[in-house]
Amino acid sequence: MTTSYPGNIFMVVAPSGAGKSSLVNALLEKDDDILLSISCTTRSPRPGETANKHYHFVSVDEFKQLRDENNLLEWAEVHGNFYGTPAPPIRAALNEGRDVLLEIDWQGARKVRGFFPKAIGIFILPPSIEALESRLKSRGQDDHQVIARRLLAAGGEMSHVSECQYVIINKDFNTALAELASVVQSSRLGIREQAIRHTDLFSQLGISASVAAGLE
Repeated sequence: MTTSYPGNIFMVVAPSGAGKSSLVNALLEKDDDILLSISCTTRSPRPGETANKHYHFVSVDEFKQLRDENNLLEWAEVHGNFYGTPAPPIRAALNEGRDVLLEIDWQGARKVRGFFPKAIGIFILPPSIEALESRLKSRGQDDHQVIARRLLAAGGEMSHVSECQYVIINKDFNTALAELASVVQSSRLGIREQAIRHTDLFSQLGISASVAAGLE
């Protein structure tokens, strides 16, 4: 897919415990022009989860229909349940000039880039393996065996850091948040993005917006 949209796609990738969700939630509170992509799943809601806020909860048949009609950017089966990223809401938001953010793993990010080659990847790294282990333990969500598996998986996940355009080391939360916000803002000021968003202005100034945006 080579269609250009006035909005951007930001894919935030990180190993478990690196602080991805906390950074994303803080960014969304600061920036109303970013829409968080909500995944769909066939599993049942967990306590505290709200439909269409945390997930779109769908039946297996509904999920398979979305998949078979190519309306999922990426999908996977995990522990007998299906998870996927619906494409129509993302395309609609991009057409409206809104930016879309995906919390995603490296495998999903690779698939999304197949649909949107200009999607912007941002990898969140911990300052050290020791810090990552400490954060996983402090969450109090997993036993030591699960933590050990997450740490082992983190090494493989972080080996794909080069597939993202930006890397943020989450040593200090406020600094990392400022860096994440700066990536978003600078991406909005690229010549392609500005040309697509402000076609009329470029035309008035005698600038070929289509050439500036790389559409010709």
